[in-house]
Formats: sequence, C-alpha cells, structure tokens
Amino acid sequence: MDWTLFFSALLSSTLLPGGSEALLIYKLSEGGDPILLLIIATSGNVLGSLITYGIGRLGNEAMHRHVIGQWLRMSDDQIIRAEHWFSRYGQLSLLFAWLPIIGDPLCLVAGLLRSPLIWFLLLVTIGKAARYGALVWLSLA
Repeated sequence: MDWTLFFSALLSSTLLPGGSEALLIYKLSEGGDPILLLIIATSGNVLGSLITYGIGRLGNEAMHRHVIGQWLRMSDDQIIRAEHWFSRYGQLSLLFAWLPIIGDPLCLVAGLLRSPLIWFLLLVTIGKAARYGALVWLSLA
C-alpha cells in the first residue's frame, strides 16, 4: 500500500490544496502499478470527500457556513455556488466533486442536505476514479 499517495489524495480532498495528481504521475513514472495506484488515489480522495460530507451531515447549516466553511477554507461564495449546483443538478452534481474550488463545497452541501450516503459514495467515486483514470491513461500514453 502506498500510504504517501493515499494520504496525499485524502488531504487534497479535505483541508489542503491538491498535490495528489502530481504524486500519482510521479509514482507512475517510477514504474508503479497503474491499477493499484489508481485504486489507492481514488480511495484516499473519496475518503477525504466522505469526511467533508460527514462534517456537513453532523452539523447545522449556520455553523457550517461560517465556522466549518472557514476551517475547510471554503468561502461563503463557494458554498453558495455549490448549493446552486446541487439544487440545479441534484445528486448528479456529485460526479463533479473532483473539480477544484467547487468539489469540496459540493461534498459539504451534500452532507448538509442529507444526501443518501450510498448515492454520495457511488457518484463521488465514479467522478474521482474517472479523473484519476484519465491522469493514468494520459501519463502512460
């Protein structure tokens, strides 16, 4: 298990800005198993999103917008934008949880709005695996 990649992917989907993509590409260039690295990066990134979802699910909206939003480095504008995406596109917006700026707030909003966990996990995993899969494919091409 490549714990460095796992924790890089996990942290980049919660508190810290990205870095897992560059590390994944580096590990691939060093001859790492593409499928294993894809699974590790996706697992860490999904777990990070699940933590953000859980934070949203456990609290109330007012606290999250001001206290938790600041702790997760999300502006009120980012959270409002994510709420707009979620209300406009519903659960399917979670396919885009990998996007910079909007992805983490989408996960928080999904928790705040009590999105069903199974749909959250399924859609977030599909989107994040597709993103990492594209990076793996492009790196090996």
